[in-house]
Amino acid sequence: MASKFTELAIDCADPMGLARFWCAVLDYEVQDVEEGEEVVAIGSPAVPEGKSRPGPVPPTLTFARVPEGKTVKNRLHIDVNPTDREQGEEVERLLALGARRADVAPDGASWVVLTDPEGNEFCVLGTRCP
Repeated sequence: MASKFTELAIDCADPMGLARFWCAVLDYEVQDVEEGEEVVAIGSPAVPEGKSRPGPVPPTLTFARVPEGKTVKNRLHIDVNPTDREQGEEVERLLALGARRADVAPDGASWVVLTDPEGNEFCVLGTRCP
């Protein structure tokens, strides 16, 4: 039997703030809050049982408060695909939610690199995935 990808842990300064941002990006909901908002987990409302469900599931994102700030480019990042709009419209929506542009994509790339409110890079891909 193989492992399954159930969650991605993200260190941050403001777990609830970052959880709210990513809930708006992914249409997720807060599923667990621990230790006075020191750790916040979000996940898909379509699969609230998450990692307890057999087979593949949309991963939970867990945000944990850490004292140190981000200092270099992420070695691991999230890619998102627009579902009901074109890439440019999705980029504008994410910028309105608090994302910022990051000029690190090569010229002619089919993706747009943004950062979340704490500076973590993520990509908005050009292919719609309804």
